[in-house]
Amino acid sequence: MTIDSDDQLAALKRVGAAVRETLTAMRGLVQPGITPLELDAAGRDCLRAFGARPAPELAYGFPGATCISVNDSIAHGIPDKRPLRQGDLVNIDVSAEIEGYWADSGASFSVGPASEEIKKLCRCTRRALNRAIRTVRAGRPINAIGQAVEKEARRGGYRVIPELAGHGVGRAIHEPPTVSNVYNPKDRRPLHEGLVITIEPFLTKGSGRIYQADDGWTLKTVDGALAAQFEHSLVVKRGAPVILT
Repeated sequence: MTIDSDDQLAALKRVGAAVRETLTAMRGLVQPGITPLELDAAGRDCLRAFGARPAPELAYGFPGATCISVNDSIAHGIPDKRPLRQGDLVNIDVSAEIEGYWADSGASFSVGPASEEIKKLCRCTRRALNRAIRTVRAGRPINAIGQAVEKEARRGGYRVIPELAGHGVGRAIHEPPTVSNVYNPKDRRPLHEGLVITIEPFLTKGSGRIYQADDGWTLKTVDGALAAQFEHSLVVKRGAPVILT
């Protein structure tokens, strides 16, 4: 989506706030013993309070209001009844729709006190997101985003999971363009003012290869390595982008 009015920006900010506050509320509930299914129910209630509908169900018939992925599950995890344990690495991805406008965000964090391994992985992944966001300006090439993510990953000793990428968003949960986390020197398509996208680096200490689990949804690392993701929805501007989530 490319916005062309203040009303559209206001609508995107509204759904972005619903996503942001829901993710914050769910994160605050994470502790040993709680189940992803319980977290998902809380997320659904929070979205409903904002007048928002869960995007995974609405767009894809996903069996949950949010995606909750644990340890070597990196994306599209189905909320289940297995209690979280201290030291688990959890990713919560929240996306929603309000009156035809959509937003998407995610974050990874530890259940209880984090190990040094998880602390470092999450810090590096968040830095990769922030570094990528700083490259976003109207007129700059889209491949600067992947270049920034890869540089930060290499600096931290991690690999990018290349199959997973950001995307356009706004009038649907997934729209063009694909926003790769890998640098492609040939992809010099310019970002343009008003374009609405997500940036979401996925980093791992392992090989970076993933597969889909038997449930038909969950994506897991082939080697069982931990992986982390952080994501924001944003609007491209001539100056710093507007972060919606």
